[in-house]
Amino acid sequence: MTKTLTMNTGATIPVLGYGTYKIAPADAAAAVTMALDAGYRHIDTAQMYGNEAEVGEAIEASSIDRGDIFLTTKLNNTNHLAKDARASFAQSLEDLRTDYVDLFLIHWPLPTLYDGDFLSTWKVLEEFYADGRAKAIGVSNFLPEHIDVLLEGSEVVPAINQIEVHPYFTNEDSRARNTEAGIINQAWSPLGRAAVLTDPVIEEIAERIGVTPAQVVLAWHLNRGDVVIPKSVTPSRVASNMDIFDVPLTEADHERITALNRGEDGRQGSNPATMDRL
Repeated sequence: MTKTLTMNTGATIPVLGYGTYKIAPADAAAAVTMALDAGYRHIDTAQMYGNEAEVGEAIEASSIDRGDIFLTTKLNNTNHLAKDARASFAQSLEDLRTDYVDLFLIHWPLPTLYDGDFLSTWKVLEEFYADGRAKAIGVSNFLPEHIDVLLEGSEVVPAINQIEVHPYFTNEDSRARNTEAGIINQAWSPLGRAAVLTDPVIEEIAERIGVTPAQVVLAWHLNRGDVVIPKSVTPSRVASNMDIFDVPLTEADHERITALNRGEDGRQGSNPATMDRL
């Protein structure tokens, strides 16, 4: 059984999830089935990924009770207007074959689009939370200044902020602001799109303690209090990514990994301040 953290809603979220970013629809049902069979009980998808229907198919076909699976999806960038957010959320529930999701996120703040107004979009998510169709709501890729806007103008504090975090981009400012506000940090691309796995520091630690580089990095995240959603369609990696809760990182190991941070030069995804793709 994977470990959990308690969100500001009082509900828990497994600290290890299975990410489905860039898993093609044709492969998604089999991939999620593999993850569930390996023991994952936290599945992360998004409207943008185009695989919600296949994720829902795998969950419905499994023998696992829906209440034992933590399911996340996210609002597409084209759906920020209230009517579009409502319609697309209803479609997500239909595609996922469920009457609720455990977490629904605004995928990107898009501060240069929609007249810079993501607060009204957040107000629509508050509706989903109030009616129980989203057991928790949160955001993704929100910078500290975006979080401040939500805190000042809304009733519900986001439960999660899913942000890019890995040893080459530790994203400390965002992590600190989230923590201060009672928002859990969730790391997307926790392995730095595999770039960090061949770093000499990571490789040396992995060889010394007898684990894989990915297990070293994921254990580092958990030590920091992050939720992680690694993605793989390779069965051996999916299984080994589950085995991270007893990796014997020392404090010195942890500090060496944190010191790999390259700041903005280490960012691999888009900058939320300028990201404007629809």
